[in-house]
Amino acid sequence: MADIELEHLIKMVNQIASNVALGDDDDVRVRSVAAHLEKFWAPSMRKKITSYAVNDGDRLQHTVLKALKLLRSQVQTDT
Repeated sequence: MADIELEHLIKMVNQIASNVALGDDDDVRVRSVAAHLEKFWAPSMRKKITSYAVNDGDRLQHTVLKALKLLRSQVQTDT
């Protein structure tokens, strides 16, 4: 059975990556997506999409994968 919540998160995060910081370079887009997820997404949502990215992630845009990696590295640094 499909995970409807995960499907929705994948769609949303890819839309965010497509629309945040358009015209900026890759690093700016990555930081913008990471900041958006940190500010507006619940920890449970970030955890679910991060788990998907680590275990599969084939449906996530490159910018999203890099943003999630950035968030993970920030969490590890903070602890």
